[in-house]
Amino acid sequence: MHRNRKGERGSFSEDDYIAFLDQAHQRLRAPIVLIWDNLNTHVSVRIRELITARRWLTVIRLPAYAPDLNPAEGVWRWMKRGLTNTAARGVDHLADLVKRRLRACQQQTDLLAGFFAGTGMTLDPEPP
Repeated sequence: MHRNRKGERGSFSEDDYIAFLDQAHQRLRAPIVLIWDNLNTHVSVRIRELITARRWLTVIRLPAYAPDLNPAEGVWRWMKRGLTNTAARGVDHLADLVKRRLRACQQQTDLLAGFFAGTGMTLDPEPP
């Protein structure tokens, strides 16, 4: 867990990512397909070595900037559209508004499927 303490790393390291994926794999007992952007930690030599050692892990990298392939871009567009003409009383109020909007998004599976469909992807698993 990262608490943003002085001298403490503020983000996941390669080892943190791999530990997380190893735990997920153990709990799911299934192969994992991971779609990643090009964050420096995601493309480092160390992470490539760690990924190669895990036959159950398939990594698909997004192009450097491809909003049309990233369903999260649709989420943020939807989010911002719902917050237009809203006057937040402060940062805490804005955070609450964003959290409520994201919770509403989570509960609308057809909306989430639409964000994937906008990229050409579907939520249906591919046949083996």
